[in-house]
Amino acid sequence: MLDMSATALAVVQGSYTMAMRAESWLGGVLLTDDIPIADGSESRDRSLAIPEQVSFTIPRRDRGYDWDPGIDPAHPLAAYGQMLRIDYGVDVGGGGQYEWINRGWFLITDSSTEGDTVTVNCAGLLTLIDEATLVSPFQPSSTDTLGSVVRALIEPALTVSYDGSLVDRAVPLGMQWDSDRLGAVTEVLGAWGAAERVTEDGYLLVEPVSDAGAAVLAISDDRDTGTVVRWQGSTTRDGACNCVVAQGEDAAGNQIQGVVYDSSGTSPYQYGGNFNPLPVPYSFQSSLLTTVAQCRTSAAAQLLLMRRQAFRKLSVTMVPHPGLVTGDILSVTGAGLTGARCAIEQLTLPYSTGEMDLTVRVL
Repeated sequence: MLDMSATALAVVQGSYTMAMRAESWLGGVLLTDDIPIADGSESRDRSLAIPEQVSFTIPRRDRGYDWDPGIDPAHPLAAYGQMLRIDYGVDVGGGGQYEWINRGWFLITDSSTEGDTVTVNCAGLLTLIDEATLVSPFQPSSTDTLGSVVRALIEPALTVSYDGSLVDRAVPLGMQWDSDRLGAVTEVLGAWGAAERVTEDGYLLVEPVSDAGAAVLAISDDRDTGTVVRWQGSTTRDGACNCVVAQGEDAAGNQIQGVVYDSSGTSPYQYGGNFNPLPVPYSFQSSLLTTVAQCRTSAAAQLLLMRRQAFRKLSVTMVPHPGLVTGDILSVTGAGLTGARCAIEQLTLPYSTGEMDLTVRVL
């Protein structure tokens, strides 16, 4: 959960007054700190390569300023590298005394004017990596590690920070990536048993794949207060598995592999259970895996990543909570569950009066 005071946390549990503010920056220079957002929303989806998307509208003219982005390449709303820092305000004093919660940094991808309205679309900062395909093949040196390779592929577009629990290791000789920069990062992190996310401060945090941690918020199905919890109305066997096989190659050129089975007692895909008494594997190969232990670690992380997409999920509609982000753990009561640990996989947060929608996965 994003940083919020105890007062703000108490306020957002019920009806409250909100406000939005946004700053525009270009090349480290503040262009404006007062973009007048009239309406819009922010969506996040952990299954996407670029999880964060923002769209909002503002009046073309406000307080004597023309917000038409076509005026100047250095205009605050132009799409030439301009980044927005967006804050969600909660009135904690009842009289316009706002606490501002930083929702993060977003890159303007396009903006246009129609009549008296300007529409702005933004995406997460991983857009910078996704669009920057490699000009020539990228080959790590003999001294490179997994961490240094990720840093070389990402910086200076984003500053990379590593969770202290990750154990770095050397990259095997002969590795090469031809064009897909973000795909190369994903492959390295997959072999490391790690995942990346852009923090609200705008840097890239690399950390182990995990569903551990205590719930940051308890929610209950209560129609009187506006919280509705429902099971999602679909289920499929497509893409489902009950084990993951990670394959690599040791120093002698022998093929190695590590297998991790879904052993969760609460998983409908549990190995040996009703889903299928036989192994239903998801297999992948990486030359970055050189020991059986590395293969097993990578397979375990991949199983957790796959469960984010193929598992039991709930839809939640509630009063907007500006502190929530994808990956947060909630305690959910409703739809036949009592205090179930759930992880947020998708969310939509309105930038004006409205309801917040969540998709949470039962852990």
